[in-house]
Amino acid sequence: MKIIIDTDEKSLSIQEEGVNKSIDLYSDEAFEFLSHQWVKVGWNQKYPYTFSWMGRPVIQLPEDMLRTQEVIYNIKPDVIIETGVAHGGSLIYYASLCKAMEKGRIIGIDIEIRPHNRKAIEAHELFPYITLIEGSSTDSSVVEQVHSLVKPGETTLIILDSNHSRQHVLEELEVYKDLVSAGSYIVATDGVMKYLSDVPRGGEDWAQNNPTESAHEFIKNNPDFIIEQPEWVFNESQLDKNITHWPDAWIKRK
Repeated sequence: MKIIIDTDEKSLSIQEEGVNKSIDLYSDEAFEFLSHQWVKVGWNQKYPYTFSWMGRPVIQLPEDMLRTQEVIYNIKPDVIIETGVAHGGSLIYYASLCKAMEKGRIIGIDIEIRPHNRKAIEAHELFPYITLIEGSSTDSSVVEQVHSLVKPGETTLIILDSNHSRQHVLEELEVYKDLVSAGSYIVATDGVMKYLSDVPRGGEDWAQNNPTESAHEFIKNNPDFIIEQPEWVFNESQLDKNITHWPDAWIKRK
């Protein structure tokens, strides 16, 4: 593919497989196309590895964080479950929202919580909102422990951000689906992998081996769930698609 941006002519030209297309540079279509390319380049350059939340590294695209905040404030979950802890920044972020809303608690699961990360998370002023579980998110004992921490009738939001292979995410979706409240979500993050097989840091099999494929397979076998981007709370533009690392990630229980 060849992309030509002509600021004099205010046009964006795309040449691919012998087909040429030219669109208005200052159009919604051009914005979405360029945003997609920007996301790919930014991922390769580790742009999300430059942010923190209240002192802890948070390896997320800022728009994904803000859109998640919109969902959390809308549904006000009693419990937010996240697989994949890393430095703990996402857990701290969700905990800060729970404190602000005066509602909710966090369960964080990781196959390995490194000692320096555990120490920093446990020393954080928002740690009282957080329960840490070390072990594989799909191990039966871990799944059983998580289920035991959720009370009947509680509203839950589940965010899957651990091993992003198609099979692992599909297994996570199956073992945690019964915890998802009606109208809430289980989120299969980082499906951007689908578009990264051709970038230097990408994987050759990512076009098929990614969480987006997991999400689509899951809803085929679970008709009480749908893939649905949460509605934007505020929008005075003509745009309607997230700039995201999480395409087709939001799996809603009907």
